[in-house]
Amino acid sequence: MGRAAVFDVDGTLVDTNHLHVTTWWEAFRQAGHDVEMHAIHRAVGLASGDLIAHVLGESRDPDEVSALSAAHRSLYGTYFERLPALRGAGRLLRRLDHDGWSVVLATSAGGSELSALRRAIDADDAITATASADDVDASKPAPDPVEHALELAGVPAERAVFVGDTVWDMRAGTRAGVRCVGVLSGGIPRADLEAAGAEAVYRDPAHLLASLEESPLAADV
Repeated sequence: MGRAAVFDVDGTLVDTNHLHVTTWWEAFRQAGHDVEMHAIHRAVGLASGDLIAHVLGESRDPDEVSALSAAHRSLYGTYFERLPALRGAGRLLRRLDHDGWSVVLATSAGGSELSALRRAIDADDAITATASADDVDASKPAPDPVEHALELAGVPAERAVFVGDTVWDMRAGTRAGVRCVGVLSGGIPRADLEAAGAEAVYRDPAHLLASLEESPLAADV
């Protein structure tokens, strides 16, 4: 039976979390909301509607949610052609593919945003499939994106590891029954990732790659 290495993308493989913070902050500012950036940072990784509810509160007018989401999408879209992959991201995916893992992306991004992220990673030859926000009814921290990734890979939860950078990732992976690995490249503290379910935590993809043989993604797992 095969094995699946499931990866979040923003903050895990591509260095975009602080771009999201800045563009969400500007979208909120344009709409008249005074929001502190640290509050937005803690919500990065959630789907747009969930992020807005987390930052502004649940009782939001649907038209306002749509307008804020569109403003963020437009602002963030200006960076699509220069999104930076995190150090070692492509090499990590290729190494895992070489070691026999099915590499699947599980991300809240979809459409042109997902295409831009994949261009940044530049490792399509190592990616088996992608579970995007377009494919599931509920986003992280619900387990749906991870469960869909497992379906695409054709493996059970006990044969999979999920790598992410936020507490939402760790909670989604834990709820899906997979082992979870955290990375610090999204800016979330180690203690928070561990409390949310991370079995091991690494600085970034390059650190995970260098530590692969001692990690939950070891070749003999």
